[in-house]
Amino acid sequence: MIQINKRLTKVSEYLNHNKLADIGSDHAYLPIYAIQKGLINKAIAGEVVKGPFLAAQQNTKTYGMTDSIEVKLGNGLEVIDETIDVITICGMGGPLIAQIIEEGQHKLNEYPDLILQANIHALPIRQVLQKIGYKIYDEQLIKDKKHIYEILVAKKGTMLLDEKEMRFGPILLKNKSDLFYEKWQRELESLNKISKQLEHHDDQIRYNEINQQILQIKEVLK
Repeated sequence: MIQINKRLTKVSEYLNHNKLADIGSDHAYLPIYAIQKGLINKAIAGEVVKGPFLAAQQNTKTYGMTDSIEVKLGNGLEVIDETIDVITICGMGGPLIAQIIEEGQHKLNEYPDLILQANIHALPIRQVLQKIGYKIYDEQLIKDKKHIYEILVAKKGTMLLDEKEMRFGPILLKNKSDLFYEKWQRELESLNKISKQLEHHDDQIRYNEINQQILQIKEVLK
């Protein structure tokens, strides 16, 4: 059995599908694990960088999965050319995940489920999901080593998030777990530092913007 890290294990808990497209698959760890666990039957492992693409090919051979997992070299959702019912995009920043979804939205005509794990800044993901007709059904925070990651699970549907829900996550905001407080407390500390640095600079717009964010976080953490 292949070993995968804590955040990919958490992502795998949402898989119960026939065919997966794992975008930015790196070493194809998630598809291999998901097939071994009987969570999916087949997968595409998409990778845009040659090194990880070759590593994914090697791993699928090592684990005897060349018939079940097709490793493809290509940018974002370009690697999808058939019906799949779930897409995972993990281990990237929120803005990049949002860009991949937006640029590849013509590949989402049949609305496969989306399981997205952002390393930082999930807000742009929520914006693009709302825009293209997806609804967030679950959100999780997961701490792996010292970093706190966000996982978003979306399916076809409509939602209308307000500014707070966009930033903090509609479900995370409702549940406010210990990890939620820890994540935003850290963010608050980092914004306070930036605010102090900007205090004596000319960039008044940025300074006001940062202070606005600080106020919003403080309000949510009350």
